[in-house]
Parts: sequence; C-alpha cells; structure tokens
Amino acid sequence: MKTLFLVRHAKSSRDDPSLPDRERPLDDRGKRDAPQMGQRLARRHVKPDLLVSSPALRALTTAHLIADEIGYRRKDIVVDDRLYASSPDGLLTVVRALDNRLDRVMLVGHNPEFSDLAQQLSSETVDMPTGAVAEYNFDTKVWSDIGETEPTKAVLDSPKK
Repeated sequence: MKTLFLVRHAKSSRDDPSLPDRERPLDDRGKRDAPQMGQRLARRHVKPDLLVSSPALRALTTAHLIADEIGYRRKDIVVDDRLYASSPDGLLTVVRALDNRLDRVMLVGHNPEFSDLAQQLSSETVDMPTGAVAEYNFDTKVWSDIGETEPTKAVLDSPKK
C-alpha cells in the first residue's frame, strides 16, 4: 500500500508586490490554517516517511508548520525545485521516481498543478483550496504505478471544512 498526500500551500500574502513570487510569505490566515491542518493530520496519526516541499517560501513555511504538528523534523524536509512551477505530469514524474521502500509521502506545493494532479488521480477530488490536503491510498507496492491505477481511497480536507 502506498499513500500519497498532496498539500497545497496555505494562504499567501500579496502585500508586497515587489517580492519575487518564490519569496511571498504566508498571510495571517495561512499562518493559522497550516498548523490547524497539521493538527488534523496528527489526530489521524499521519506521519509520512518523506515530506517534500517546493522551494517557494509559502510552501516551505506550510511544510514546516505541518511538520511541527505531526512530529516530522524540519531538517528532514526535502526541498525539490521540481515542485515549483511544474505540471501534473512533472509532479507525477517525481512521484513515480520515489524509493519503493517509502510507503507514505507528502508533497507540498502549488496550484494549478496540485489540483490538476488531484483530478487526474481521482475524480472525487475536484479543487484544492489553499491549505488543502488530499490523501490517496493505492493498492500497490511501487510508486511507478501511481497515475496508472485508481486509488482505493481518496480524501480531501481543507481549512474551511
């Protein structure tokens, strides 16, 4: 069984238009929502074998805040440039190349790519608002099957639920 978590970064600030896109921080709502989503995951005893984040500040901050709540060490978060300004196929390439010894992987990134990939993986997932967490369980032993087989379970949670 493989479990993939797609986490869209929490609400970001656009207060400073001079900041490059990668440097946009979370706004107050995002700083509140990300730990809340982490607490929800912790209550379900979710702890990934690997947490991978986009290098963008808003995504990495979301990853840190969630990691703090689920007991995942910040220093173990892997930053992968391929999660920034990607495509659903690019994200799928990252997933399919994961080490098969890992069973639970969490990716933290951006829309529209995450929503597009979520829809590609399961018709049950429609759109991922900021801070949303989509969880997919696949009855497979290899990550290369992801995207070729339907998940046995697909759940979407978001801060407003």
